[in-house]
Amino acid sequence: MAEPVFVLHDHRKPRPHFDLRLEEDGVLRSWAVPKGMPTDSRHDRLAVAVADHDLEHATYTDEHKSIADHGTWALVDRSDRRFVFDLNGQDGVRRYALIDTGRDWLLHLVKQQP
Repeated sequence: MAEPVFVLHDHRKPRPHFDLRLEEDGVLRSWAVPKGMPTDSRHDRLAVAVADHDLEHATYTDEHKSIADHGTWALVDRSDRRFVFDLNGQDGVRRYALIDTGRDWLLHLVKQQP
């Protein structure tokens, strides 16, 4: 079985933001990340869950949406309110955690990288 895919869309409309999409259960689970992916472990980023997308959306682009990064992802750990995963993208592997705050999500760059 092939590893699940991820895509990071750079979305310019209605306001600039990024969309993180992770393949799971035959769909792309999706989060809007207004300020982009965290670049250090001290600064988490807001991630707002949005509607799942069809898998075909992983390669979708248009005049307002481009692909900033793509590749595969692997689950490292999961609990009811948090899951840790590795993104194997164009520039290598980075480990992140998505943390459910009860209202939105926080996207965290894990201090211990693979």
